Amino acid sequence: MKKIICSLACIALIVTGCSKNDEDYVSLAPEEGEQYSGGVATVNNATEEAFGFAYTGLTSDQATDFGVGNSFFRQTWVSAPSSTTARDGLGPFYNAVACASCHFKDGRGRPPMYDGELGRGLLIRLSTSGINPHGGSMPDPVYGGQLQDNAILGPTIKGQIGITYQIITETFADGTTVELQKPIYTINNLGYGPLASGVMFSPRIANQIIGLGLLEAVPEATILGFADEFDSDGDGISGRPNYVYDVLSDSQKMGRFGWKANQPNIKQQVAGALSGDMGITSYIFPDENCPPGVDCNSIPNGGSPEITDISFDRMVLYSSALAVPIRRNYDDEAVLRGKQIFGDLNCIACHKPKMQTGSSYIISGYANQTIRPYTDLLLHDMGPELADNAPDYLATGSEWRTPPLWGIGLVQTVNGHTNFMHDGRARNITEAILWHGGEAQASKNKFKELSASEREDLLKFLNSL
Repeated sequence: MKKIICSLACIALIVTGCSKNDEDYVSLAPEEGEQYSGGVATVNNATEEAFGFAYTGLTSDQATDFGVGNSFFRQTWVSAPSSTTARDGLGPFYNAVACASCHFKDGRGRPPMYDGELGRGLLIRLSTSGINPHGGSMPDPVYGGQLQDNAILGPTIKGQIGITYQIITETFADGTTVELQKPIYTINNLGYGPLASGVMFSPRIANQIIGLGLLEAVPEATILGFADEFDSDGDGISGRPNYVYDVLSDSQKMGRFGWKANQPNIKQQVAGALSGDMGITSYIFPDENCPPGVDCNSIPNGGSPEITDISFDRMVLYSSALAVPIRRNYDDEAVLRGKQIFGDLNCIACHKPKMQTGSSYIISGYANQTIRPYTDLLLHDMGPELADNAPDYLATGSEWRTPPLWGIGLVQTVNGHTNFMHDGRARNITEAILWHGGEAQASKNKFKELSASEREDLLKFLNSL
């Protein structure tokens, strides 16, 4: 019916002539292929399983590896010794017993809603002042670089994460108010003495893992083309890449994964999660996470390394090959108006709508694809309210990597919540926008000036991604 009304209105304008405002009218229409966020690796599914599909162009061997990697991702690791020899070696210290514990259905975790509730994907990184030999942050000398809040039977648990919330009120220009909840973290019941003086906490939530291979397939030159470290164009946005230590090549590489872009590739991201989150050693990180005074050599393990090389590589392939859900309602008028507002607010300065993958990648079908991840993979200063004050390689304590937005509208469907930002503090997309500061302060201020209907259109667009 709207199209009929629009057509009649256009005929009337031809007959009666156009005012200046009418001449300025630009019809909104989707771009060709806009709904295929992941190019060929887009899956036409918007159910609770939407994040769990493989790219359909995998070779038969890759499809087999994907299936095995999927099983390792979802199933529970157990402490050694066990008759389940392929999956023993959990711990001795850990946060979760399976990847899927935090990335449920390959989606997002969320923080505890109240102090005492068990977390579902929130961890705390620990660091002290100084830089390690590879340019990264210095870990706490006793508890390491990440607090594992669980332990297998025997060792004392390192500590527990406590969380309370402080309410902050934001007011829109039309008088609408929103209450944000600012998390305040504590680490309680320390098992091995006090933390280092001045130790810094960096809370991070498990993110959805769709489309990682596509992001890895984007050439570095493309990402550098988005950078404007010294804001030479004067728009207030000055993204820059992180450069981090790549273990296998023993060199510095551009970081593009993790909340501060502190991992150079999917392989190291997976190995880091196995080590830090579950205490599983691999050929990249072969050492256990043990406090001084705890003899991990006396604790049974699952082998050296605890995940075999072939199983590890299959998990990497699995993490690389997860497809991206197709856009929904992408040609709806309200969605298109919201897309225009997204541009008008200059959100696209960091959340780059579109880019091309390179000419080659381990998954051959990923080459030369137009993808729409809505990220630039760069670091941006997000202001003091989001700062963890914990540097991570080149990332300062207030810089975070722009997260991809593809799939954001399906988090509720897949994971049953809408918690966003690096620590899940935002309980919905509106709150997430209102937490933006620093380089995004101007965009946030414009957002607060929108009418209720404009905000609704913007949210419809974001929920279509």
